[in-house]
Amino acid sequence: MVALLADGWHGPGPWVLVFPVFWLLVVVLAVTLLRRAGWRRRGWCGGEHAPLAVLGRRYAQGEIDEAEYRERRAVLTEEHRAAGGGR
Repeated sequence: MVALLADGWHGPGPWVLVFPVFWLLVVVLAVTLLRRAGWRRRGWCGGEHAPLAVLGRRYAQGEIDEAEYRERRAVLTEEHRAAGGGR
């Protein structure tokens, strides 16, 4: 250890902070990407409150007929494609 200090070694310097900051950024980026991907899959509200789920439930309960169901579904899927979600 004394030989290292005598040769001018002054510790690890800024590299002590670079690697933890790098891995922190990698983890934050991964979490952000995974959350955004999940949000896109679920839609605006997600789950049972998503517009297509509500429409399907109303059709199944007999609140709307087949023609109205198909018309509204076409509008919702058209908006979804126009927004960049495309199926």
